Amino acid sequence: MQKSTISFLTDRLEFPPLDSANSEGLLAVGGDLCSERLLLAYQNGIFPWFNDDSLIMWWSPDPRMVLFPENIKISKSMRKVMRSGQFRITKNTCFAEVVQQCAAVSRREQDGTWITRDMASAYVELHRKGYAKSYEVWENDNLVGGLYGVDLGHIFCGESMFSLSSNASKYAFIQLAKELRKKNYALIDCQLYTEHLASLGAEEIPRQEFIKILKGHDKTGQNK
Repeated sequence: MQKSTISFLTDRLEFPPLDSANSEGLLAVGGDLCSERLLLAYQNGIFPWFNDDSLIMWWSPDPRMVLFPENIKISKSMRKVMRSGQFRITKNTCFAEVVQQCAAVSRREQDGTWITRDMASAYVELHRKGYAKSYEVWENDNLVGGLYGVDLGHIFCGESMFSLSSNASKYAFIQLAKELRKKNYALIDCQLYTEHLASLGAEEIPRQEFIKILKGHDKTGQNK
């Protein structure tokens, strides 16, 4: 394996080989958040993640947390919520607000937010160009949950989600998985392991396998 070295990006739209990432998945720092660079990153299994007071940091972790849409787990209690009509879902009706809510929500073991003002603006621009999508959850005409990410046409790269009402973000994620399954998407990229995602059926796979699916060499997205 190639020795890991963290690259400093320039104005050139390029990234180093993924196997140069360190053990935590950090691949490179620097560059910018223009739409062309962001799309190039996602198309190659890379995503930005950094704090407001640091350089832009680009990651490609190994293993990768993913959800194969057909593997979504829906608990009995969640099925009851879905049948109740408590929530309704929309798509792309208030993308910027979803991003703002994701930035505002407090998370355990995390100070502040990684969704900086520049980061939010970058994804709003990606949305304007048709690549970034949002799913919104409403309760009594109030926005109570949602998620957003980058849609590559066969893979949905999830970025963040929020919930202001119990089960709202889970509802959005399940609806996303159900829709993508119907559209024969290979997987949802969840990036990094969390217990919450694992409880919904997401799993870790080797980065090499993820890239194979991302590049379309495995159209089914199945690793079993």
